[in-house]
Amino acid sequence: MHETLVTALQRLPHGPEFRFLDRLLSLDPGRSGVGEYTVRGDEPFLRGHFPGQPLFPGVLLIEATAQLAGTVAQADPAIAPLADLKLTALRSVKILGSAKPGEVLRLEATITGRLGKLVQAQAKATVRDQTVLTAEITLSGDEA
Repeated sequence: MHETLVTALQRLPHGPEFRFLDRLLSLDPGRSGVGEYTVRGDEPFLRGHFPGQPLFPGVLLIEATAQLAGTVAQADPAIAPLADLKLTALRSVKILGSAKPGEVLRLEATITGRLGKLVQAQAKATVRDQTVLTAEITLSGDEA
């Protein structure tokens, strides 16, 4: 199973500067996954969000869970990975908190449906067992 986790993370197209998924804790390919991102404190965007009181931005909480949802979807052994998978829609987003440098974001994503080039997912982020984000995410891509 460890090899599956490593391979799944390697499928993320994002460069290191925009990857908000450090590790996968569990993966049920094509169904669900749990991952983590540690807010290091040296991320460039933290200097301006906010000076002297850095907080991980809510829009990047969404991005982190979308990256996890994409990782889960692309690992489905029964469905070929989609090319150019992107975040394309959001519903029922609730940003309930954030994370500070040194804190770990626990990310969860469950694929709730697929239709052609669309992937629907339910996502959640927590910090210290407190929910900081819930969202319904739609990803879309092209058939490879």
